[in-house]
Amino acid sequence: MTNYSDTVKKLDAFYNQVKKQILRYQSATTGLFPKHSSENVAHIQDTLYCSICVWALYQSYRRIDDDRGKTYELGQSVVKSMRGILFGWMRQSQAKMEAFKSKQCPEFALHSVFDAKTGKPILADKDYGHLQLNNTALYLLYIVQMISSGLQIIYTMDEVNFLQNLVYYVERAYRTPDFGIWERGSKYNNGTPEIHASSIGMAKAALEAINGFNVFGDKGAERSVIYVDIDAHNRNRTIFETLLPRESSSKNTDISLLLATSFPCFATHDEYLYSRTKDKIIRRLEGPYGFKRFLRDGYGCVLEDPAKKFYDQGETKLFDHIECEWPLGYILLILDGIFKNNEEQVNRYCELLEKRIIRDEDNLVVIPKYYYVLATLLDLEKEHPGQSHRAASKEGTPENLFLAGQAFYIISQLLITKMLHINELDPIRRYLPSFNRPRRTDRYSAFQGKACADLVVQVVLIAESQRLQAMMATYGIQTQTPHEVEPVQIWSPTELVKVYEHLGFNQKLGLKGRPPRPIGALGTSKLYKIKGNTVMCYPLIFEVSDFYLSYDMALLIDDIKNELHFVGKYWRMSGRPTMAILIREENMRDSHFRQLLELLAMLKSGNCYGLKVRLGRLQNLMNSACIEHLDFLDLVPDELAPKLQCLQQFENPHTGYTSLTDIPTVLEYDEPLKNYSEYTKRSTEEIVEALRHVDTLYGQSQLLGVLWQRCGVHYNIDGANLEDRMERLTRQAGALRHWTVLRYCSSLLGKLADSLSPYITSILVSGKQLTVGVFGKSEYVIDHPLTPQQVQQLIYSQCLDYPYHAVLMQEILVYCGKLIQTTPKLFNGILKIRVGWMIHALQLYMKFSDNKQALESLSPSELRRVVLKVLDVKDSNFTQHQIRQIEGALCRVPDYFFDRVWDILTRVPDGIVICGQHLPQQPTLSELTVYELSFALKIELLLSRVSFPEYRHLMVELLMVIDVILRRNHEFSFTARVDLDELIREAFALFQMDRGTPPGEAQLQGSPRRRKSREEMSAFYAVSNSVSTCYLSRAVVSKLLSADCAKKEADVMNHCHMQ
Repeated sequence: MTNYSDTVKKLDAFYNQVKKQILRYQSATTGLFPKHSSENVAHIQDTLYCSICVWALYQSYRRIDDDRGKTYELGQSVVKSMRGILFGWMRQSQAKMEAFKSKQCPEFALHSVFDAKTGKPILADKDYGHLQLNNTALYLLYIVQMISSGLQIIYTMDEVNFLQNLVYYVERAYRTPDFGIWERGSKYNNGTPEIHASSIGMAKAALEAINGFNVFGDKGAERSVIYVDIDAHNRNRTIFETLLPRESSSKNTDISLLLATSFPCFATHDEYLYSRTKDKIIRRLEGPYGFKRFLRDGYGCVLEDPAKKFYDQGETKLFDHIECEWPLGYILLILDGIFKNNEEQVNRYCELLEKRIIRDEDNLVVIPKYYYVLATLLDLEKEHPGQSHRAASKEGTPENLFLAGQAFYIISQLLITKMLHINELDPIRRYLPSFNRPRRTDRYSAFQGKACADLVVQVVLIAESQRLQAMMATYGIQTQTPHEVEPVQIWSPTELVKVYEHLGFNQKLGLKGRPPRPIGALGTSKLYKIKGNTVMCYPLIFEVSDFYLSYDMALLIDDIKNELHFVGKYWRMSGRPTMAILIREENMRDSHFRQLLELLAMLKSGNCYGLKVRLGRLQNLMNSACIEHLDFLDLVPDELAPKLQCLQQFENPHTGYTSLTDIPTVLEYDEPLKNYSEYTKRSTEEIVEALRHVDTLYGQSQLLGVLWQRCGVHYNIDGANLEDRMERLTRQAGALRHWTVLRYCSSLLGKLADSLSPYITSILVSGKQLTVGVFGKSEYVIDHPLTPQQVQQLIYSQCLDYPYHAVLMQEILVYCGKLIQTTPKLFNGILKIRVGWMIHALQLYMKFSDNKQALESLSPSELRRVVLKVLDVKDSNFTQHQIRQIEGALCRVPDYFFDRVWDILTRVPDGIVICGQHLPQQPTLSELTVYELSFALKIELLLSRVSFPEYRHLMVELLMVIDVILRRNHEFSFTARVDLDELIREAFALFQMDRGTPPGEAQLQGSPRRRKSREEMSAFYAVSNSVSTCYLSRAVVSKLLSADCAKKEADVMNHCHMQ
């Protein structure tokens, strides 16, 4: 009885604290909370933290019988606040939500700040960074946690539909720059959002938690279940893990990552990533008064001008080493230690926190928001970081509480005093790896934390016709026709998109359901139960495409292999993935069909290049498959239901072929490519007459192209306009595999490769940038995701006079987008993929390989092989000059190159000059830090001004040489501006003198970037790295040392010998 009485007494003390420090400030009308107790403005983020705190106490009170109504009171306070957020966002459903699903930009973001009394928006989009995906994700996560604890938060189907749309809202977090937890975007505080790892991690956690969850709780039926796109989850997971331990482009690390990787989200259970991220936060951000939010954070500093909304350029340098320190960071690590059962960590940070708390008149703990350096101590703190006294902020006092700090503190104390168990704070067991969590008993799919070590990918072969099935059987390949898999239906993924468009549809709220995004490889590896039917979808790679890549069967075979391995690597669902391979009759006539048979025979053996596969009949594989029940379609009225079509079996009048030798194979069409440029000077009538008599595909395409440019697409010849003729010619060229004509016609017709926009996004979220443009011409930088329409307009506008480049660029973007997901090491050292320069690299490769074919004449699969070889050119047998040309065209740099350039800048007071462009030491070092991607991009931009690839590569070598010399000789530094062109000229002059060739006038008076000088330097480009390094070192040392230091120069050269 005493223990029970003590428990009640302790809980009542917490209750009084929560009433005084949290619930006292809850809006009576909306249920929302402010950031500080003195405000009347409600913040979504702080409302969530306060709600979690109140809910934690509610969970504690559920332990005791005689709570005198406190459990119910606390629970309803939580419900009120969570519904207050819901109502605020639902009012914006039509104006914001629906637009954001199509275009993820700040102007369409759901608001993060509302009037506390009315729940109405109070700050316009231009006045505040409302786009904070972390808020939406945390809301979804705690909707699941709180409903799992027994609270009833969602009441109607309108609210269910809105929650489903909130899932769509956060699904693209991996590609959506937002303003992050601190509401300022990039660390420069200039109004620019950026992609934040913390936001992505929270979105990942939310998607995992809410997938298959019934938001009506135990009383709900199938209509109130929320669904998640498994491919969207996978993209968020992979990008989150790729970014860690980094927070964003401008923030090397951030305390907000603790909220994502530990309590409350637990977004990763990869122990290495978690430890690396936490260690980096502690190492870089911990201080004696708390944690810095991130480096050079000016918030709260005495030097920050509160009247300014944004900082001036370079202003963040002012806050170096004097960033405010937040005790909240200690609390987060206390919570982390409790969940990780790390008592030493808990005790350490409890002791540190105890020194920084203050108490009110009732002796209740108050958490200061932050501690700042006094103006009189700024210089001392900068000189000796961590040694100066700091003062507590005005926010986080008994008169003006910092509610988020109070909320987290109370949660930590509930856990420390054993009034709350971690399982009560985390009912869905997010803190555990998925395989240790309680299994749900419903029939909806569930995520796993990591891939099974012995995962088996199930494969079903679907033959389009009985004739094809019979022919395959003669080679020992057992397939099924659409009739044989009945009652299971075979669908195109496009049909599944139509079904999902009804998920979350709500006319009253102006919501249209799932955006028409394609279903990815993971989504098509599930089986589906839809309106009583079992459905299997074949992957997107088997869709008949309007773009010419679909004509290359060798490319399809490679795609099948890659798709299988992708699914095997990234599958995270309960049940096995089941993939359909669709074989069409037209495949039989392809010259690569025998390669397809070889692949199928390999699958039959149960192994595909190290991946375990099980080939079998669909009916035998269903018991172990992952099956998703799409019950929502049952609620759609028949008149609104989508008209769906399953794959129809191709009927033949007779069985026909029984062997490959009986099948007429499509031969690739070949013809001499005549020059038709003379027709640009002839009259239209002459061109039309020539067109009527030309009998080659290439000739027709060229003449149609001249007319296209002159007369427009609607010009009519013999009853058909030019567009129709071009489309017909495209199909003819495709059937005959005439790749040059196919590419030319596709370019004139403005065709766009399938899924090009997602591939561009894959490249961008891997930390790269893109440029599109022709080699030697202007380029456009792509540094954020674009819609397909934007991509199409951009590529074709950059290639107006180069029709082949417009489609070759698309191919290369597709290949790079796939390769960066499967083999990211190929892109090591390439920060900016300049597609026009990559085309130039491919042309160089063909030239060096004595292959006289033009790139546009290669089949897509051959072009992809060339791309692979170029990206791995160091392993080739090319000369050093040739490798320098190709590596320079790829814009590749050595490991830690940009760090080395930073170190050089610290030793060159007047900066360096690259191709006539001056990079000053200041304000470069003041505005940026060595850890920022922005600095690397600045250097990359300067190097992009180099006209010739081999010269660019030599300049990169020179910078590495300078760094080595300066690092090994700390007593030296450059006193004057360092012109890299001048150093290369000097090195080349030394090289010529040693060869017995007097230095030419061009080298002494002109830039080596000029065509004449470049050709004359070809002998220098051809030497080995050790030789070029020697001459570059001599030039650098000559610059460093004066004439009266000849002896020291010899010593340095001996010390810096780098061969």
